Amino acid sequence: MKKLVTAASALLALMLALPAAAQFAKPEDAIKYRKASFTVMGAHFGRVGAMAAGRVPYDAKAAAENADIAAAMSKLPWAAFPEGSDKGETRAKPEIWKDSAKFKEAADKMQAELTKVAAAAKTGNADALKTAFGPAAATCKGCHDNFRKD
Repeated sequence: MKKLVTAASALLALMLALPAAAQFAKPEDAIKYRKASFTVMGAHFGRVGAMAAGRVPYDAKAAAENADIAAAMSKLPWAAFPEGSDKGETRAKPEIWKDSAKFKEAADKMQAELTKVAAAAKTGNADALKTAFGPAAATCKGCHDNFRKD
């Protein structure tokens, strides 16, 4: 039941993502939205990573479900970086707005890699998942290194 609720929540969030940018009445609304998106994506990606690293037993069904949610969530946070949302409770670096093309390229690359992780997870092959996970994790790290304050 918990997985069904999580999947339904992810689907709802995805459906709401497109008009999200227009819904941010205040910069802090955008910050809350992107933080929530990253939190959910990271939680599901972390579950996949734990299996890929052998910290928890591999479960093909759980890997596929979590990878799908992480891939779907990877589309959400980017609309929540409007001008003015660089102030307040955020760890976003100014480089996001100064070099928005590089930021978009990093976001697109991360989304593509998470799509590969989801496809690998659907094969039911733990080795395929491990192979796809590394490059996806590297895109996350790259974004954190370049665009997130510690």
